[in-house]
Amino acid sequence: MSDTRISLAVLSLAFLLPALSACTTTGFAVGAGAGAAVAASQERGLTGTLTDTRIRAAINILWLKQNSDMYQGLGLAVYEGRVLVTGVVRSEEVRADAVRLAWRATGVKEVINEIAVVASGRTKDYARDTWITAQLKTKFLFDKAVTAINYSVDTVNYTVYLFGVAQDKAELERVINHARNVKFVRRVVNHVLLKSDPRRKG
Repeated sequence: MSDTRISLAVLSLAFLLPALSACTTTGFAVGAGAGAAVAASQERGLTGTLTDTRIRAAINILWLKQNSDMYQGLGLAVYEGRVLVTGVVRSEEVRADAVRLAWRATGVKEVINEIAVVASGRTKDYARDTWITAQLKTKFLFDKAVTAINYSVDTVNYTVYLFGVAQDKAELERVINHARNVKFVRRVVNHVLLKSDPRRKG
C-alpha cells in the first residue's frame, strides 16, 4: 500500500469512527453532527480538535511504517499540539525512535515522553490498567464540577497519566484526587495545563 493510501485510510478512520455508532444514513449524519458538536465544546474548539486529530494520525502513520510493535504498544494523546506518549517498549532505541518520529508530525509543539522500557515489551496487567482508566473516566463524567471532555486518561502499570486542560486549580485538584482514589492506582502523573496557562498560546 502506498504512503498516500495509508495516510488517507488512517485519516478517514480518525474522523469517521466516532460517527459509526449507527448504520443508517440518517444515523451516520446524526453521529457525525454529534461528534462535531462535542469537538466544538472542548476548550481547543473544533479547529483545534481537527488539527490534533491530523497530528495523531500522522504520528500513527510514522510509527506504523517504522515498527508495528511501536504502533500497537504505545498510547498517544494530542491536545493543542502537545503530544503525550505512554506505554511500554522493549528497548531504549525504540523509545527514542518513537519520540523522534512524533516530533516529525506537522504542528507538534511539545512531546512528553512517558514511555517505559521493559524487556518483555508488555505491561504487567493490561486488563487492570484498562479497568482503572474506565473507572476514572466514569468518575469524571459524573462529576458536574469536572469538564470531562477536556481530559485524556491513560494507565500503564497502575500509573495514571492525566492530560488536557483544566478550567482552574480547583477542577484540577478534583481530577487528581479522583485518580488517586481509584482502586489499584499506585501513582498519578499530571500533564494537565490550566485554562489560563500562557503555554497554551505558544
